[in-house]
Amino acid sequence: MTIKVVRGNPTPEELAAALTVVQVRAAALAAASSTRPPAARTAWSDPARIATHPLPQPGPSTWARTFWPG
Repeated sequence: MTIKVVRGNPTPEELAAALTVVQVRAAALAAASSTRPPAARTAWSDPARIATHPLPQPGPSTWARTFWPG
């Protein structure tokens, strides 16, 4: 990985601080991706938790049941 300073003239301390942030972020992402299964579906992303009731079928009173339960 190459980091290029486009503007300004950072001091060595500023450069070291920026590189530390980049390295810590990369290490955190690597650790997170290795501990979590890649294709696991969490309960939060499961659409079944929102649509607990079947969708209304066509009929005369369907308009009254189109609001999702709350």
